[in-house]
Parts: sequence; C-alpha cells; structure tokens
Amino acid sequence: MEGQTNNPRQEQENEIDRPKGCLNFFFHPLGTGHRFVALFFMCFLSFGSYFCYDNPAALQNQMKTNLNLTELQYTSLYSVYSWPNVVLNIVGGFLIDRVFGIRLGSNIYVGLALLGQIIFATSVLFNQYWLMLVARFIFGIGAESLTVAQNNYAVLWFKGKELNMVFGLQLSFARVGSTVNFLVMESLYNRVTKGLPSESGQYILGVVLFIAATTCLISWICSIILGIFDKRVETIVGRSNNVQGETVKLTDVKNFKLTFWLVCLICVTFYCAIFPFITIAKDFFQKRFNVTSQEANDLTSIVYVISGVSSPILGLFIDKVGMNIFWIMVGTTGTIVAHVLLGFFTTLPPILPIIIMGVAYSILASSLWPLVSLIIPDYQLGTAYGVAGSVQNLGLALFSIFTGLIVDHLGYVAIEIFFICSLIVALISTIFLWILDRSGDKSLNMTAGGRSRLQLLPSDRDVLINAEAAPSSSDLEPNTDFQIRNRYLSRIGAPLPSAYDVDTKIIF
Repeated sequence: MEGQTNNPRQEQENEIDRPKGCLNFFFHPLGTGHRFVALFFMCFLSFGSYFCYDNPAALQNQMKTNLNLTELQYTSLYSVYSWPNVVLNIVGGFLIDRVFGIRLGSNIYVGLALLGQIIFATSVLFNQYWLMLVARFIFGIGAESLTVAQNNYAVLWFKGKELNMVFGLQLSFARVGSTVNFLVMESLYNRVTKGLPSESGQYILGVVLFIAATTCLISWICSIILGIFDKRVETIVGRSNNVQGETVKLTDVKNFKLTFWLVCLICVTFYCAIFPFITIAKDFFQKRFNVTSQEANDLTSIVYVISGVSSPILGLFIDKVGMNIFWIMVGTTGTIVAHVLLGFFTTLPPILPIIIMGVAYSILASSLWPLVSLIIPDYQLGTAYGVAGSVQNLGLALFSIFTGLIVDHLGYVAIEIFFICSLIVALISTIFLWILDRSGDKSLNMTAGGRSRLQLLPSDRDVLINAEAAPSSSDLEPNTDFQIRNRYLSRIGAPLPSAYDVDTKIIF
C-alpha cells in the first residue's frame, strides 16, 4: 500500500529493470524465477549424503550377519559419524565464513562425503571394521559441514522471503534421499545377490554401497552448478555474500545470545529422539510388532516420506502465519505422543505413531532452523550453523552409544523412556525460549505480519515491535484514504496545499 514504508533493499530491487523472455526469467540473475532454479540444485546438495547416511540402517540385518557386528559396533558406525563434528562442524562453518567461501566450501564438503562413502564401501568389501569407522568419520566431516553450507545458501538467497518454506523444502529433499534409501537398498541387495550368487555376503554389501555412492556424485555435480549460479549473481548484480563488511572470528561464539544456545539445546534433545530411534527402528518393529524385515523398512521410511511431502507445505504455512516458537512446541509435543504410543501401546498399529512422528518432525524442522537467522547476524551464520551442528552431533554421538547400550541391556521399553525424557527437556527449553522472547523484542514468536515490519528502517523498528505488543498504539494508526492520496500526489511531484503535508490524515 502506498502509505506503508517498504524495505529499502526491496525498493532497490524493484527499481531494477528485469530482463524479458522465458529463458531470462529463469536463468538470468535478475529474473524472478532464477532463485527457484537455484533452489532446485540447492535442495539436491545433501541428497546423496542423507541417502548414504542411513545405508547401515536399511541393511541392518545384513551388516550384522555378514560382518558379525554386535549392536554396539553397529550403532558405533553412527556415533563415529557424529564425534568429529562436535568440533569440526564449527571449523567447517568458520571456514565457509572466513576462508573458503560458500561455493568452494560446498564443493569440498560434498567431495569429502563422496570420498568417505567410497572408503566405507571398500572397507565393507574386505570386512575391515576399523576402516569402516575411519570412512564414516570422513563421511561425517563432509556431510555435516555440507549441511552448514546448504543452510547458508538458503539464507543468502531467501532471507526475508520464503525462508521457512525453503528450509522445509531442503529438509524434504534430504528426507527423500533417506526414504529412497530405505525403500531400495534391501531390494538392491537382493538383486545383486541373485546376480552374484557365488559371492560372499560382505562382497555383495560392498558392491551395493559402491552403487549408493553415485548419489553423492550427483550431489557434487549439483554443488558445482549452484556455485556457477551464485558466482553469476555476484558478478552481474554485484551482490556480496557479506553485505555488512564484518570479519568473523571464532571468538564471536562466546557473544552469541542465550536464545541461540536454547535453540541448540532444543535441536539436540529433539533430534536425539529421532535419528537414534531410526537406526534401531527396523529391529524394533520386527521384535515389538512382529512385522517382516521389508515391512519394518517400510515403516521406518514413513517418517521420511511424510517429512518429504509435508515439510515444504508446512514451511510455507509457517511463512504465512509466523509464531515459530509455538510450532516448535507443537512438533515436540507430537513427538512425545508418538514415542509414548510406540513404547506402551503395542496393540495399536505402529503406522499411527509413525505418522504422528513424521508430521511433528516436519513441523519442528521447518520452524526451528530459520530462528538462527533471526538471532545471529548474516556474516556469522556459517559459524552459528556450525556451532548448532556441533552441539547436535555431540548429542547424536552420545545418544547413539547410549541407545546401543540400553537396547542391549534393558530392552526397547527402556529406550523409549529415554527418548521421552529427552523430548521433555526439549519442550521445557522451548517454553524458556518463549519466555525470553517475550521479555525481549518478541521477534522469534512474532506473527508473519509483525516480522515483515521488522524489515523497516532501524529507526522505526522499536516503535513497531512495541506496536505488536500493543496494537492500539497511535504510532501505528492505519493510514486514511486522504493520507494515502496525499502521499501519492507527493511521489508523482504534484504540489500539495500549504495547509497540510503528506502526513496529514484529515482536513480540519
């Protein structure tokens, strides 16, 4: 509306003459559809790493049998993935901010993920457990740091626009990778077995894992293409990846706000009730619900199928509605309900709690990660997402070990109680985050309309934040038709009578 003050950056973009034609619409940096073409490649950055991450879970029975792995050795394949990223994820984010840049960093990290998967396939082929751990270590360094780069790309291209939807869509594509893994890996193993009937089980596992590595190669190609897109935007439009001109330092971490650390705590306590569960889900469903091996894989994949379909839709919904903290509470509560049903109501069909878990997981992921970009300045985002990833990986590394130990010694009811307790901590942390936000600028749980007003000039920001808390404030009284007309006449250069100016709302 004419009477409203627009984001200066948005006004500048609107003043640029956008190129004509269908091809320019999609492939010229000034084309409206250009960033959505880039989003396609952005989403596939982590497709390969998520597909390969859960290869052991999809082939859990085959790996334990053919490689003679104990439950602890098996879960350690996930733990060793997470341990290096307790520290290296921070370094990976810092290197993106300070040394590599987002384009080179993405290419390096997806290359490490591909290298790790190739080494893992080789180690399985020759049944060398120590090399399996080394391979998952390397794979983890690349895959987790790649997620940091992907988050940076999302904020760089979509901040202030459809960011919740973009995070949801990226999650969707990542979960498509995990879903396809659960749906095809066992069938692929059976097909390779028929094609190589004289070969040992470990040899067949190695061949299957080599085939899985091609998904990381696809992600690498997408990273190169996305880097070309980003470079063209920087060259043609003159966009800088650090518009504030600030230099990031690792010591900046100590100045991060308490709200950021609460987001990290919510992240680790929530995700540790999802991913460690998925690593044992196949055996869990077979023993607790008496289903077949393929049915167990299908049930496990439902979490990823639902998140793959619903995440972009829910993300777009949260973009329109706002109130991110409220939706985090909804997601956490829903996951608690799902684990209670799985742990204590085995007479119910397991598909019901799994559907609840998939929807709740999508809601939380779509609403949680964008909060980091609202708390941390743009030039520190790589480091911030790296820190969040490090905290998450510390939790996953510990929980993977605890999961194996608890299942081995106490059983599946005990592990469900463990997951429920972790989620209760996440819910309490979310409530505390909401309290802190209410006592501050209220931006984290603000409605979409209120958040869009934060894009105004800094001098107007405090007034508008207070206005959302007290909508009746006269400072935000709606513009009258008379005032809108005056502003329009002023903008087109028409003279106004001396009795009033553009801010006059009525004639007295």
